[in-house]
Amino acid sequence: MTDKTTMYDWFAASVAANGSGIALEVAGRALTYAELADLAEGIAGAIIDRNGGAVPARVGLLAARSVAAYAGYLAVQRLGAAVIPLNPSFPAVRNTAIAEEAGLDLVLVQDDLDAEFPVPVLRLEENGFGPQRELPEPAAGPEDLAYILFTSGSTGRPKGVRLQHRNVTAYLEHVIARYEVGPGDRLSQTFDLTFDPSVYDMFTAWGAGATLVVPTRNDVLSPVRFVERNRITHWNSVPSVISLAARLRALKPGTMPTLRWSLFCGEPLTLQQARAWQAAAPNSVLENIYGPTEMTVTCTEYRLPQDPAQWPSPANGTVPIGTAYPHLEHLVLDEDGRPADTGELCLRGPQRFPGYVDPASNTGRFVRFDGDVAEVYDGSEPLTDAHWYRTGDRVAVAQGQLVHLGRLDHQLKIRGYRVELGEIEAALRDQPGVADAVVLAVQGEDGETQLAAAYTGAVVDDEVLVEALARRLPGYMVPRTVVAFEIFPLNPNGKIDRKALGGSLAATAGRR
Repeated sequence: MTDKTTMYDWFAASVAANGSGIALEVAGRALTYAELADLAEGIAGAIIDRNGGAVPARVGLLAARSVAAYAGYLAVQRLGAAVIPLNPSFPAVRNTAIAEEAGLDLVLVQDDLDAEFPVPVLRLEENGFGPQRELPEPAAGPEDLAYILFTSGSTGRPKGVRLQHRNVTAYLEHVIARYEVGPGDRLSQTFDLTFDPSVYDMFTAWGAGATLVVPTRNDVLSPVRFVERNRITHWNSVPSVISLAARLRALKPGTMPTLRWSLFCGEPLTLQQARAWQAAAPNSVLENIYGPTEMTVTCTEYRLPQDPAQWPSPANGTVPIGTAYPHLEHLVLDEDGRPADTGELCLRGPQRFPGYVDPASNTGRFVRFDGDVAEVYDGSEPLTDAHWYRTGDRVAVAQGQLVHLGRLDHQLKIRGYRVELGEIEAALRDQPGVADAVVLAVQGEDGETQLAAAYTGAVVDDEVLVEALARRLPGYMVPRTVVAFEIFPLNPNGKIDRKALGGSLAATAGRR
């Protein structure tokens, strides 16, 4: 166990031990640990001033891939407040809804971004805020909130996931040791701050005295060149980056010799993708990691053997998600709530979140298990550490390893982001003339998963609908195809036949 109990404790320990080491490289700048700490403390002082002289409880952060973004994140942690990242690429109405749902006290906004919020705004200056004021000692403890991330919600509104410092500490204790991170190592930061693997990138690096290297958006499209030019030792991304690099013919054998560790998460990693990456990074250990936001970034791991001849071969062609971290427990339950070899994955342990921002969202998302049949949480009792989180993911146990088989509900991953199809359907049904809507994942001509929408009601111009959805939803949630139906196909039970509808949408997507 460590004496570091908050996220900022991990960073502060590296400042004390490695103040002159490079903590961050972004946008052509390199900052030492001491310099980054000074910037963070300057912003922390400005936050207190903007909040009327008091330390806020919850602070939004609208910034991306800039010194201000990372210094601002640390400033909130320095004060012991919870940070709520907001994405500049998301529609303003979505960020405003998140700000209201989270109960923000103020929002930090990168200086070159336009934004309005129903709470005070502090604009982040790239070079800091000048002389620092005296700051109070951080008041956060293990049980306090460290950050809140909002995932797609089936009600049409984003759903806030609360994470505590103790959740993050348990996570960092495991991953820093497992991936042998230390001073001199250089970690990629491919994820937006609204996507929880960014917590791995930042605090695995800063908790170990290593360097966080932030690519531009164009760099993310050219991972091999980024790794080579920046001597990256630890890579972390969604598997679709591999497919992109392969299509560009960039994954030539031995092109990433500096990589020692390659981690992939956020969506299924296929064996084909893994082989292509391993050939390009022959000195790298390749791991497939899995975890919902509610379990603090990732919670299972599978390390591929160096010899591809020893790799597993699941029927679905994906790399197993492996086993739960040693300090976590897992259950696989069938539809009746009994232990099974195939069923829903449930987890508990020190990384499990304490519940959603809206307590009503906890209902049905947890179970109690007495060794016989699981009892679904109905919200009538306090949520405790004894409850298991229901991931909604279907898995099979094969040779002691968990294999991911997809979602039990209508959620899926698009470009690594978790998407609730119900939220898109709700947004589509809100459009004038639309009576009902169904959104499905189909395979596009390029072989990649894409969203296609079907609706009934008055025929509306496709472009008008897509533009309306783009004003409300992030880009990854906007369907590429929108098709009008007079009526939806029904199965013998009278329910919408999603399989038949999916076939029609796939055929339409293939023609476009």
